[in-house]
Amino acid sequence: MWSTKVGCSALPRSRFSRALAGHVYFSVSSARLGPTSASAEELPVIRVPRSVQKRVENPKQTRAKTHVNTVKAGKLLIQAKNASLNQSVGYIHGKFELPPLCSKGWKHSKSYGDYFAINNIKSVAPFVSGSHQDDSEKPAKTFHKLQISKELVETLERLNILHPTSVQLQTIPKVMRGHNILCAAETGSGKTLSYLLPIVHKLQHGEEGDSKIRALVLVPSRELTEQVAAVSRSLCNPLGFVTRTVGGGRGVGHIKSVLKQSVPHILVATPGALVKALRRRYLDLSELNFLVVDEADTMFDPSFAEMLEDILLSADIARHPRDVQGPAQKAQLLLVGATFPGGVGDVLSRVTDLGNMVVIKSRMLHFLMPHVKQTFIKVKSVDKILELNHYLKLLQQEHAGGAVLVFCNKSSTVNWLGFSLEEMGVNHARLQGEMPASFRAGIFHNFQKGTVDVLLCTDVASRGLDTSRVRLVVNYDFPESHTDYIHRAGRVGRAGGLEGGKVLSFVTHPWEVDLVQKIEMAARKKTSLPGMESQIREPKPEKVEVEQQI
Repeated sequence: MWSTKVGCSALPRSRFSRALAGHVYFSVSSARLGPTSASAEELPVIRVPRSVQKRVENPKQTRAKTHVNTVKAGKLLIQAKNASLNQSVGYIHGKFELPPLCSKGWKHSKSYGDYFAINNIKSVAPFVSGSHQDDSEKPAKTFHKLQISKELVETLERLNILHPTSVQLQTIPKVMRGHNILCAAETGSGKTLSYLLPIVHKLQHGEEGDSKIRALVLVPSRELTEQVAAVSRSLCNPLGFVTRTVGGGRGVGHIKSVLKQSVPHILVATPGALVKALRRRYLDLSELNFLVVDEADTMFDPSFAEMLEDILLSADIARHPRDVQGPAQKAQLLLVGATFPGGVGDVLSRVTDLGNMVVIKSRMLHFLMPHVKQTFIKVKSVDKILELNHYLKLLQQEHAGGAVLVFCNKSSTVNWLGFSLEEMGVNHARLQGEMPASFRAGIFHNFQKGTVDVLLCTDVASRGLDTSRVRLVVNYDFPESHTDYIHRAGRVGRAGGLEGGKVLSFVTHPWEVDLVQKIEMAARKKTSLPGMESQIREPKPEKVEVEQQI
């Protein structure tokens, strides 16, 4: 059987018009067609619905509208308010396939109240030694395998640190061999010990009676200087080495007194305070053995870049591993960060050889943390304070212990939110960049001790600070970039921290939806977040004028 539309010769003009308007098709058997065809009235009539005809004429559009079932047996990776948008852990999208997004219509005002969650698919952080499936049957490695001195291993055991993390297993041997290092690994993966352990080990085997600073650690904030110094002192004090700090918020007189009373073996400093000391010749970096730039992605930001370059040029940086040996040894450069720093090539090319720098990147760099549940809620601005109060009470009911970090984009929002929570009877503390540095240090110290469980803060608390007792991070204001989101979310699920950490994000404005959609896309396709640096870019050659070439 085959179908054909009747032409003008078979029907009168008026009947043909009516047949065409009604989509009349005639099915005629090829066997019955002969020299004398039957009249039109005797042929069977089939009326084709208009919707069916459109689907036949536009097959590409039909395929695009076909729903793909992304739910299989097993745990859900994406869990949405609309269950048809759920996605299982085992489902894998094609390379060029565009997954359906829960946040697709979130720029519309009717989307308020919608939500979705990226569930935690692992119970243990991927940077913990032996957490991967490939390593699950292998015994966890110890610090003895890394050729760390016996005294340091015993100190770590007293601190209940028994097994190195993945980033420590990769970084420590390279530092011990004298390489300049750029280490980029996820937050909370133990990067501080990855550079302090080999530094202290080499101090043990160095010359005694030195009157020069041997290791300088640069960090972006005063809170971080105290934290890194505390870890350094726990390693150095049993061995007789001295660690001191120089941070912002204090006058030049304090900096002078710290550096002149006795020269420390390890100095932890902020760039501003160190530049002041260098200009007044309070310290000499010519015989430095180690120069560490912690939170490198922040330190290479334009706000710090000029000061950082002055500091790097004041030290004699090694260009090759052999330069760190012998009587005329130079400083070994170690760059450490949770995200890959941008613009690093332009600065480093002036002080060292980029070709001899070893780049260490963790397997999960710039990926969403698989061991932390992350929830996104589309909510009106006026309702955010009520939602926050609801989740704070819910956390108290579900968990007996654990702290909460609430991030805002502006200091004024921190202050306003603090007044609102006071009226609701929520005990909290506030931490923002407009506070004096000494005041900020005291607030965060009390938060770490457990004096208060809710801390309202800006991004000043998102970089490097130890928040191992935090169970919930709330993005009251959604972060302005993927980098900020990674750092904020990294305040939970840290090595040695509480398990079951969660991140809750309130999404309000249309420009925030764009970032949320990229995060959801990366989660569904199991890829890294887009637009992040992943390698050292060689500086562009300077343009030479035509007159000089001629």
